[in-house]
Amino acid sequence: MTHQKRLGDWGETEARRYLETKAYVFIERNFRVPEGEIDLVMQDGDTVVFIEVKTRTSDSFGTPEESVSRAKRKRLMHAAWAFLQERERIDASWRIDVVAIEASPNWTIQRLDHYQSAFDIDFNSL
Repeated sequence: MTHQKRLGDWGETEARRYLETKAYVFIERNFRVPEGEIDLVMQDGDTVVFIEVKTRTSDSFGTPEESVSRAKRKRLMHAAWAFLQERERIDASWRIDVVAIEASPNWTIQRLDHYQSAFDIDFNSL
């Protein structure tokens, strides 16, 4: 397993722990379809929340938030829609959040920011 994969897995675990302290309920991790992948699927009240977790130990390539490109947002929307269709929940309330984590080189959290409804859902791209 690569360093980047281990860091990503660690970040997803930390994001899940954080969100569970906010009463989110875990549904699934690493939901994959050809259209893309969702790091975490959780429930916030009546809303299904698809969570993209970005973890960095350096800002050499920008902040974690900056790495959620337009193309990535589109893949997230497609994967979220595929999840809802697969689970027969297309009428469910849903959104996509981003959790950005900056960690020290020894993987101590320096900053964790949670962005609810991180971007508008563009149904024309689905």
